[in-house]
Amino acid sequence: MSTVTATPPETRPVKSTAPLDANSTVKESKQKDVGPTAEERRRWGNVSMWAVGWLALAHIVVLAAPFTFTWTGLIVMLGLHWFTGSLGICLGYHRLLTHTGMKTYGWVRYLFATIGTLAGEGSPLDWVADHRKHHACSDQEGDPHSPNEGGIWSHMFWLAFHTHNGERKEYLQRWVPDLYKDRGMRVLDVLFLPIHIAFGAALFAVGYLASGVELGTSLLVWGMFVRLVTVLHATWLVNSASHMWGYRNYETTDDSRNNWLVAIVAYGEGWHNNHHAYPRMAKHGHKWWEFDITWQAIRLLRATGLVWDVVDYRNAAEKQENFAKRAA
Repeated sequence: MSTVTATPPETRPVKSTAPLDANSTVKESKQKDVGPTAEERRRWGNVSMWAVGWLALAHIVVLAAPFTFTWTGLIVMLGLHWFTGSLGICLGYHRLLTHTGMKTYGWVRYLFATIGTLAGEGSPLDWVADHRKHHACSDQEGDPHSPNEGGIWSHMFWLAFHTHNGERKEYLQRWVPDLYKDRGMRVLDVLFLPIHIAFGAALFAVGYLASGVELGTSLLVWGMFVRLVTVLHATWLVNSASHMWGYRNYETTDDSRNNWLVAIVAYGEGWHNNHHAYPRMAKHGHKWWEFDITWQAIRLLRATGLVWDVVDYRNAAEKQENFAKRAA
């Protein structure tokens, strides 16, 4: 079995020697060449018809939800919401692929990337590229989804326009050169739509074989489309609400906030100021009350040996302290 061999540095990517209290000051150098900017993207020729069509379809189908409700459909939706939202997006796309907050086996990496693909938020290549760029110029010119361009823009309208501005290969090679070189990630990129068609067909088939057309339709609408739309909006709240409302444990160069409501619906991602202060930390909740359910899944994976070298520390001293506690 192959492993991910990149060794995380002993400190976070933020260029700072800031103390760990709430009054610490983080100073980070931002890249100047961060085009395309939001203004450059907002033009008719740069509209992503695939994204607009995909998101419109999902929201339109959700209108059928009241007419296709079953308790089984609701339970399946909630289970898949956690499965694709927490394990797929929060753990797989975000903490593993984007920030390399842990090491794992190659097959585990592909497994979580595939689960993330099922969340409907784009392929690993596009999602990780946009998020890395977001961190490089957060709430500054070039940020793909800053509320400085408007709350609705940061929540969802930014998706209507290509972030690569028509130069997708160059964009991916710049922001995700590691993933772009990975044949498996490029395969997932090509299979994004076929995977969703197959998954929707499987949901309908399971329901149909179990109880007929009514349950099959319910599992398709609720397990596929209601789940897709609710996971999408939960993730989008991290981009919008968590840069607009909440409290800050750390003074960062952006407007990131810790928002408890977003932390609930987005499986710990709402502790966003913590994350922007220490991007590579796989543990997003830094205070005792900041519960992070995705972090609990990572702890379980570490206990079973499926992930290791988890970045759960802010500096070398805290790393040694954490290792000592686990050893004891």
